[in-house]
Formats: sequence, C-alpha cells, structure tokens
Amino acid sequence: MEKKLALFPLNLVVFPGEDLNLHIFEPRYRQLINECLEGQTTFGIPVFIDNKLPGYGTEVHITTLHKRYEDGRMDIKTKGLRVFQLLNFTNPVPGKLYAGGDVTLVGPGDGSPGDDLPGNDLPGDLFSVHREQLLGLLERLYDLLQIETDEIRPDEPALSYRVGHKVGLSIEQEYDLLTLPTEAERQKYLIDHLTKVIPVVSEMERTKQRIRMNGHFKNLDPLKF
Repeated sequence: MEKKLALFPLNLVVFPGEDLNLHIFEPRYRQLINECLEGQTTFGIPVFIDNKLPGYGTEVHITTLHKRYEDGRMDIKTKGLRVFQLLNFTNPVPGKLYAGGDVTLVGPGDGSPGDDLPGNDLPGDLFSVHREQLLGLLERLYDLLQIETDEIRPDEPALSYRVGHKVGLSIEQEYDLLTLPTEAERQKYLIDHLTKVIPVVSEMERTKQRIRMNGHFKNLDPLKF
C-alpha cells in the first residue's frame, strides 16, 4: 500500500507500538504538527543515520498534545503505527516548510490483524521456540545487569519491537531490526545479538567482582609443589 506522508526525519528508530514524546520547536515541524492535529492525520519518521536517509521509517500518530507554549512550541505524545519504505523524498513539500514523500507501507508491524503473526513465516512450534529462547536470554541479561524492566507478557504479539530498545542495540542495529519483514526474523536477530552480548556482560560482572575483592583478606588454599 502506497501513501503520501509528511516527514519528520530523526536520528532514532521508532518501532511500531512504541510511545514517543517529542518537543516541537522548529517552525517547519510546528507547521507539520499543527496540520496533523487539525486534520487528524499521521506523519512519518524516517530514520536519519550518518547524514542520510537509508530508506525505512515508521508512520506515527499523535496521541496527545501535552503542552502548547506561548511561542508556538509544543510537547506531544505519539505512537508508532507501521513500518514504511521511502519511495521519494521532497524537501520541502511545495507550499510547505516541511519535507514529505511517497512511501510503501510494509505492514502494520504491531501485532494487529494481517501482521506477520505465528504461522505466516514459521510453524507455530518453531516460532514458540524462538520466543521462549528470546525471553530466557532477556531474563539472563537483566539479571546480570541487575536492572528492573517493565513486565513483558509472554504472549506479546510483537515481542521484538517491545524489547528492541532494551537489549543494547546500536542505532544501526535497531534500523536493521526495523527493516526485517517478519516477527520470526526479528526475534532470531535479537537472539543472535544476545548470544554474543551476554558472555561479554557476564565477564564484565566477574571482573567487577574481582575488583571489589582487591585489598580484602583472602583465605587461600596452600599450593602443593
């Protein structure tokens, strides 16, 4: 499905289903957001990396106008809807201050009907194995880091998007995750990442423990030569 979107490039990745707060201060984006509010329309956030648009982004809608300042600035709350691929980019749109372009909507991406749910790309049992493995690795990582996270439901329809910002991915890796077309592929990508990261984190924790022990009295077993 193709459509035209007003575009707000940012140096970040927005996943479908994600809540994103934005402070709007540039005149071009104040115009864009005001038009979206008046027309109840969506806009796109294409990912901007290394001073270029690599081609994918996320359509979002405004959920709340949190605050409007006297000088025209705004604080808004938005939610990611679906992934798109950028077909063309016009900056600015004729008669406007902001950019826009034609996009192809890749899919809802948030677990809604028609998305790549279990059975569309992998047998259900194999999909479940991916999910169980990913949840186990996430639990291991958070235990090592000793951090509390929001509760993750085992039946989360788009688990990869739910945890995509919480596993230490670089923005380039988050972009790679965004471009993968199926939930199974995204979960496998995260599993591969965590399989590499967890041993490194584990070794760091052991090193920290050794540093903490430095200078303490130790009971050492005598060595036999």
